[in-house]
Amino acid sequence: MSDLISIFIGMALINNFILTKFLGLCPFFGVSKKLNAAISMGLAVMVVMLAASLVTWVIYYQILLVYEIEYMQIVIYILVIASLVQIIEMAIKRTNIQLYNALGIYLPLITTNCAVLGVTFINTQEGFGLVEALVAALGAGFGFTLVLGMMSGIRERLELADVPESFRGIPVAFLVAMILGLAFLGFGGIV
Repeated sequence: MSDLISIFIGMALINNFILTKFLGLCPFFGVSKKLNAAISMGLAVMVVMLAASLVTWVIYYQILLVYEIEYMQIVIYILVIASLVQIIEMAIKRTNIQLYNALGIYLPLITTNCAVLGVTFINTQEGFGLVEALVAALGAGFGFTLVLGMMSGIRERLELADVPESFRGIPVAFLVAMILGLAFLGFGGIV
């Protein structure tokens, strides 16, 4: 049980995909302008990470290793992730059109979100069992959602602040991301 907690905390805080591995930056900067859209995107990414981790773990250990075709790993993982994103996109479009419109182009971009692909590779490289892989995906998705939510809250406040014109938009977002990254490095301790 303590191993699972360590994996979760490690993936969410210490090895946060956005702030320490720099994966998933496109939705991080693109969707983090409004809190509702950021949290929704984070939850969608978390669902895709969980589903992708489950499916790719089964495929890797039951097919790729058994038939000694591990070299197909990248292609298979990308196909799995793309299929899962399409299913989630159709579900969101049918159930919540406002959320679908708010996420816009960033929802299909989950397909090419390297954070989702990254968690599947980490699960394989670390030799995680199925439960460990799902906990790692849950931790990574939680960390992704946490950072998106923090960034969107800060950016909403910055819209009301007196920021010099040359720093408005992406420049101040990069500065905030840098400060958040430094803060999250503290979770890993001093090496």
